[in-house]
Formats: sequence, structure tokens, C-alpha cells
Amino acid sequence: MANIVAIVGRPNVGKSTLFNRLIESRKAIMDDVSGVTRDRHYGYAEWTGKFFTVIDTGGYVVGSEDIFEGAIREQVEIAIEEASVVLFMVDLNTGLTDLDKDFASVMRRSKKPVLVVANKADTHEKAMAMHEFYALGLGEIYPVSSQNGSGTGDLLDEVVKHFPDEGIENPEEGIPRFAVLGRPNVGKSSFVNMLLGKDRTIVTDIAGTTRDSIHTHYNAFGKEFILIDTAGIRRKAKVTDNIEFYSVMRSIQALEEADVCIIMLDATRGIESQDVNIVALAAKNKKGMVLMVNKWDLIEKDTQTAKKFTEAIVDKLKPLDYLPIIFTSVTEKQRIFKAIEKAVEVHENRRRKIPTSALNDAMLKEIDNYPPPAIKGKFVKIKYVTQLPIYTPTFAFFCNLPQYIQPAYERYLENKLREHFSFEGVPITVVFRKK
Repeated sequence: MANIVAIVGRPNVGKSTLFNRLIESRKAIMDDVSGVTRDRHYGYAEWTGKFFTVIDTGGYVVGSEDIFEGAIREQVEIAIEEASVVLFMVDLNTGLTDLDKDFASVMRRSKKPVLVVANKADTHEKAMAMHEFYALGLGEIYPVSSQNGSGTGDLLDEVVKHFPDEGIENPEEGIPRFAVLGRPNVGKSSFVNMLLGKDRTIVTDIAGTTRDSIHTHYNAFGKEFILIDTAGIRRKAKVTDNIEFYSVMRSIQALEEADVCIIMLDATRGIESQDVNIVALAAKNKKGMVLMVNKWDLIEKDTQTAKKFTEAIVDKLKPLDYLPIIFTSVTEKQRIFKAIEKAVEVHENRRRKIPTSALNDAMLKEIDNYPPPAIKGKFVKIKYVTQLPIYTPTFAFFCNLPQYIQPAYERYLENKLREHFSFEGVPITVVFRKK
């Protein structure tokens, strides 16, 4: 069983700040506004040689009719169920509240080891205020400052006593990452939940429901990868507050960390300029890409609809005409697993290594058929080609005058590489070296 620590409590007590401190990374968005964290958020930590998973959760509120707070409660309860140890955070500045008392009742029913963490103990005087929390009846109180780290060592010494084993240093290491990206309200979280068969992320009709990038380990049908649900990416001019700004930054960071980007489009709106920007950013970062056109069930169709839609996408994305396009409906469960299968194929294409002999057999014939055009009376002779030993497909062509190769001829070579070796969905880099 994995070592798992869940951080729970009412809104705005500093759960995300402690989460970031434990995992030693600013992974969760922090803000003074309550309700910033909504979904369960996972990270990895180590203390005295023991490795464990940390879960950040949204603020738990009892009896609220708010659509988000009801969904957040469900996410918190799942986190408690998963956990080996629960850290129940309270706030020394505001003292014991009715919400804390209500949540303490939930904690007593959980039958998990619960440590009460009195946060914001920035000074010795503030730490002395912790005694009122003994009224919760949950045992020892651990005063900490998640902001400056004081008290976290004593807390972690107690936490690791509850772990049955040493744990795994990084459960995600070596597993491919697929990021689900797109504009707000295109169906990203619904897609992730449908794949997992459970509500991993909160879904509403309100744009901007997802704020952090949510990582989930997917292992089904012989496939294993990390699935990353992200916040919607809007144009910079339309981002109006700090929380959305950091949400977009987390989405871009998820893109940069991913091996394959599943970029979702809204069939009812077609491909828009922001979709093109997301694709261009993924291409710039040399990521594998799959275009997933969602809400296809809402489109009136004839025999030419898919063909015309594909042509419109390809026309907008030129010269990125190598991307697979899958037409899906998440709500109707149409072709969602085909989108994942295609993402797996694209990942394999991105990792593919072509033997040097096969490369030269195929490409030198194409070069003989259409040699580089002469520049200023100089003739370029390409003599040899090999794939470089780096993570993304990069091919080095050795020639006498690399400086005279023109962009049009570079595109010709790239097209021929795709024609012979099928790098669907993957950007290719072509470089020229002096021989």
C-alpha cells in the first residue's frame, strides 16, 4: 500500500501552502481568496528516508448549497479514504470555528490516523493559542507555519511513524505524460472523468471550473500513462484575475512537461485563433500532438461534414498538416478511447529510432531524384544521414555546404522522412552538418 498523506480542512487555512512546502515545489495555486483549490492535487515528498504521496484538497464546507462546495466535499472525502494519514489543518489567527467543529465530526468517523495541524504559528506567542483546539477531541496539536516552515519537522516525524514501508521515490518516473489542453469549457475534465470511470475532477458548465493541472495515473487496457487535466487556456487579454493567470501558467507548464498533448477543439465553434496558438506552442516545444474535436454529436452532418471540417483545420494549421484528427463526443462516449489509442501511437512515433542503414537507403534515393538547388554556382552534396540520439526525432544530414540549404528543401526532406517512416503527430527537426 502506498504511503499517502491527505491535507484537509475548511477553506483558506493554508492547505496549499503546506502542500507546496512538503513537496518542495510551487505546484498548487495559492491565494487569499477561499475556494482556490477544487480538485484533489497530488505531489511527492520525502522525510528521513521515507517517501510518500501528498494530497492537497479544497476547503470542506458542511451544509452549503454552492455547486462547487458540494463537489469539493466529495473530492475531500475521496482523499480521506485514500490516505494513510490525514492532516486536519486549522488556523491559529481565526481560532476554533463552527466549521472546524463540524469537520472534526467527519474526521472522527474516518477511522484514519488524524493529526491536527495548527497553521500560522509564525511566532512563539501565536503557537500558544493552539490549546483551544484540544476541544476538537482529536488528540495532539502540531503548531506549524506553512509559510516559513517552522514546526513541519516535528509534524513529519510523527507522520512517518504511520507508514508501513519506505515508499516509492517517484511513482511517475518513466511513465509517459499526456496533457489534455484547450480553451475553457471544451470538455477536458469530462473527458478525463469518462476515461477513468469516476469523477477525478469537478465538472460544471461554468468556464474556468478547473484551476490547477490535475495529474492522474491511468492504467487500463494494457496502457499506462499519466493523464493531466488542465485549466482552459484563454488569450492573455481575456485573463482578468490572478487565479486565472496562474491557472493558465500551470496549463502551459503541463504542456512543457508532457510527452503528448491531446488538444481539444469545440466542434460547435470550429478551430479558432486560440486553438492555433495552443498547437503552435506544442509544436514549438516539440511535443507529440493529437487533435480531438469534441461535441461532434451536436453538429448536423452529411457525408462531407468530417472531410470539410478536417480541411478547415489543416488549412488553419499549415504547415502543421501531420496531426491526427479524431472526432469525438465525450457525453455520448464516441471514439474517446480511439483518441487515447492515437495518443499512445503518437508517443511511440516520438520515441521511434530509425536504423541509419534504413535512413540512408530511403533518403539518399530521394536526394538523388531531387538534389538541393545550386546557389551562386555552388552545388550541395548530401552524403550521409543519421538520427541523433536525443528524445525527439532529429535527423542530421551531412553535406559539403550546409549553409546553402534553403528552407524549402528542408521541408522537402521532412516530408520525405514522414512519407517513408510515418511520424504522424510528431514534429521533426532536420539539421545540416559539415562533412
